[in-house]
Amino acid sequence: MKVRDVMKQPFVIEKDMAIKDVAKIMSSKNIESLIFLSGGYVKGIITDSDLVRNFSSSGKVKSIMSTDVVTIGSNENLDNAAQKMKKHNIKRLPVVDDDKLVGIITVTELIANSDEIDEDFFFD
Repeated sequence: MKVRDVMKQPFVIEKDMAIKDVAKIMSSKNIESLIFLSGGYVKGIITDSDLVRNFSSSGKVKSIMSTDVVTIGSNENLDNAAQKMKKHNIKRLPVVDDDKLVGIITVTELIANSDEIDEDFFFD
């Protein structure tokens, strides 16, 4: 099974926002991450964990977001997504084709489709 078969539509922001405003957006939409885009390209990701670690910060998103974003192509298989998440100890991968964001895949989608993933991943 391919990443494109299970990826979701990502939530994005395209300007540097106050951390508290991002927290409100994520809370109201019940989402765990936002992808920061600039010119249509992925420039960073902010997760619920980033918000928790910086709870008392009054800065902007750019000051706490991860900028070394690990991505995956939509045509890659779920095993590759699982291996990337494991290798980088992350729970979500923005999906990009030709450097443009087309979706996001999370550990939730991997678990929901675990019958498609090499069982060694779960028992390694």
